[in-house]
Amino acid sequence: MNFSNHELKKANKNSVSNTLRILAVLVCFVSLTAFTIKTDDGGYKVGDIATDFSLKNIDGNMVSLSDYNNAKGFVVIFTCNTCPYAVAYEDRIVDLDKKYASKGYPVIAIMPNDTDVKPGDNMQAMKARAKAKDFTFPYLMDEGQKIYPQYGATKTPHVYILEKTTDGNIVKYIGAIDDNYQDAAAVKTKYAENAIDALLAGKEVEQKTTRAIGCSIKTK
Repeated sequence: MNFSNHELKKANKNSVSNTLRILAVLVCFVSLTAFTIKTDDGGYKVGDIATDFSLKNIDGNMVSLSDYNNAKGFVVIFTCNTCPYAVAYEDRIVDLDKKYASKGYPVIAIMPNDTDVKPGDNMQAMKARAKAKDFTFPYLMDEGQKIYPQYGATKTPHVYILEKTTDGNIVKYIGAIDDNYQDAAAVKTKYAENAIDALLAGKEVEQKTTRAIGCSIKTK
């Protein structure tokens, strides 16, 4: 069978085009199946690796997750002074740290609000609040609001429980502390505690996500 030069050129062009399509599909497949750092919407999902940060604590020192050499994981909580939901949870956040820091899961509290919008969340106010409530954990300011968008936090409080592994700090739970912000005595399910207990026992976290209840994070 004889082919004209035009037919041969067309066949070669189609072959190159098909090869490029196949390569594009392979690239997309690799991208989708790779172990992701962040999700497409800019926030972490369970199973993602949370990148480290360096944020100023109320004592003036910079704090990073890498500072905690003996930690097994972290209870990262975005919270603030001015939100009534966050205030309602303060004692329970302190209790979480007292219960789990010694077991390898310290609380790391981060204040994500823009302080021009919420002056009651500025550094001086954070220091005063931490002293008044006897915070046993670092209370960091997300200056420039660079960290909370990485996590995908939308509320105060918003909880992210991370497990430290050789691959990095893997997100294992996202959501609320428990199922009743109004009354600690009426809580039926302690989401955060259940997640940490499962990780400490080497088990899978059963309820990996819940809806965070709180105030929206304030930006300009």
